[in-house]
Amino acid sequence: MKILFVATVLSHICQFHLPYLRMLKEQGHEIHVAAHDNLAVKNGLQLRYADNHIEIPFERSPFDRRNIKAYRRLKELIDGGNYDLIVCNTPVGGILTRLAARKARKQGTKVVYIAHGFHFFRGAPRKNWLLYYPLEKHFARLCDMVITINEEDYQLAKSCVPGRVEHIHGIGVDGNRYHPASKEEQGVMRQKEGLSGEDFVVLCTGELNENKNQKTLIAAAAMLKERIPHLKVLLGGNGPKEQELKAQVRELGLEETVRFLGYRTDLERVVPAVDVVVSCSRREGLPLNIVEAMLCEKPIVASTNRGHRELVKDGATGFLLAPDDAAGFADRIKKLNDDQELRKMFGSKGLSRAQAYTVSRVQKELQMIIDNCVLS
Repeated sequence: MKILFVATVLSHICQFHLPYLRMLKEQGHEIHVAAHDNLAVKNGLQLRYADNHIEIPFERSPFDRRNIKAYRRLKELIDGGNYDLIVCNTPVGGILTRLAARKARKQGTKVVYIAHGFHFFRGAPRKNWLLYYPLEKHFARLCDMVITINEEDYQLAKSCVPGRVEHIHGIGVDGNRYHPASKEEQGVMRQKEGLSGEDFVVLCTGELNENKNQKTLIAAAAMLKERIPHLKVLLGGNGPKEQELKAQVRELGLEETVRFLGYRTDLERVVPAVDVVVSCSRREGLPLNIVEAMLCEKPIVASTNRGHRELVKDGATGFLLAPDDAAGFADRIKKLNDDQELRKMFGSKGLSRAQAYTVSRVQKELQMIIDNCVLS
């Protein structure tokens, strides 16, 4: 088959889809990727397993008029590409691809949209339902299948999105990369990161943006600075809120407590060495960073949203609380600092739960779905 993967930015494909590009490439398929190349700011992230990358000048906002040019370029590509299957991702990439592929579908091309987290969901603002739900309901008719990556979106889509809906367990995390490490291995990792054995290390990874909400963790760190003398908070990622978050750290006098790691492609050398993984996100589909942490047997403190609810069982594999509850985050982190046995219990149960979300498991699910889609 000749297969086209589309996303708004190339980093999305490189972060989430390389295992599936590799799987399809090893099966002898021809793989093309269409996306805006933003890898220059992603610190060594690379596209692999693709025969061709086509630059499409997508803008992230669906209302940006420059996406008209992106649509025209994408339609030209699809109309002349003779693709058997198109897999589209991300809001803008998903909308424009389904529009551009209308002619190709009439000629037999199958189009699949992977929803990495609907903007309308239980507890979402009313404006999200008024804007995004009608859009998704309409565009679901312009593809052969919608694939959801969490159970809540799957149940929602089955009830209110037309057409065929399938479910996979996230995008998958490589269990060969992320796994528990011995104390000796953790010590070596800590030394390389400039951390000591006495440090109580909290890790939060993700783009530095409004949704990921790292400011709540920084506020919690200020509350904990005196209560946990050797506290170290590591923030992995880059993004539009970086300078604002660094200013918050300076204002709170946390320069020795909070460290910005930048964008990292080797987090498997960091996650096993920390004590707790935290996420304060307002919205998640099925977050890889939480699965990575669970596979490394780490306890989780996370905000309540559908992606976190699916992975983290409050009081069993970690703690869940409101995204802006800095005092609550501080309290739960302190509890884990004080109770090593609780950390071990959460980590052990999390490791078991995370097995359903590994690459090997999701590869089988996605392979079956794609085969059924193409053959039907």
